[in-house]
Amino acid sequence: MAKFLNSSGTTYHLEELIKNASDRLIIISPYLKLNERIKELLEDRNRLKIDIRIVYGKNDLHPEEINWLKNLTFIRTSFCKNLHAKCYLNENECIITSLNLYEFSQVNNNEMGVLIYRNEDAKLYADTYEEAQRIIRISDEVRMSLEKVHDSDNKSALNNGSNNGANKASKNGSRNTSSMLSSAGKVSTDPVASNATEAATPNYSKLTTAKLAKELGFKTQELNDKLLAAGYLIEQEGELVLTDTGRAAGGTSKRGKFGEFCLWDSEMVV
Repeated sequence: MAKFLNSSGTTYHLEELIKNASDRLIIISPYLKLNERIKELLEDRNRLKIDIRIVYGKNDLHPEEINWLKNLTFIRTSFCKNLHAKCYLNENECIITSLNLYEFSQVNNNEMGVLIYRNEDAKLYADTYEEAQRIIRISDEVRMSLEKVHDSDNKSALNNGSNNGANKASKNGSRNTSSMLSSAGKVSTDPVASNATEAATPNYSKLTTAKLAKELGFKTQELNDKLLAAGYLIEQEGELVLTDTGRAAGGTSKRGKFGEFCLWDSEMVV
């Protein structure tokens, strides 16, 4: 059963929702202005390689937010025109509320919200999760905006004669990324092509969906879409479930602390 939240309850449970995310975290808020406490919580989830999606709707991304976000590998940010919803989800619960992120911890504000537990109200959670996914699908990722900011920094460095090595590394990185896929779509086992953040990670024969997506150069959602289209996964009550076709292709379903997840052959053809 959904639980009503007042101002203090909303703030408390939102912090707990972020802290307890172990698989995914979705943040939908019109304003992307994060206070230090929220940044600290998100940085901690990023270190644990939690898949984080942030959707905002006011096109006034400040330089401090850009500089902070571009250093966080597992946070993807999207812009959704006309967004007014405020919704926060992890794999077990979600909050629908009047609270914007930039208003977090502002005790003078009067807020309301509802807390939905997935294990107590699976249908309501699934409906909320599906709507959040729809908002993500119609949103535009701001990765290119962040890269443009980075390119501006590189141009400035070029004027100072200090970015020759950076340009060479960028070109090499592009070639490595291109060489990761064969014409059949197989993952290259060449360690040079591995992502820098996982250079020291052993090359296991089975990969989670998120790690396989990273190896293939996709976003996790993009790979999930391909797996759905291929019939390897089906969506049931807001969750992606492995099919017999997926098992035949080398996928396996495992049960972890927070539910089922899929593992795939590292050389799987998508």
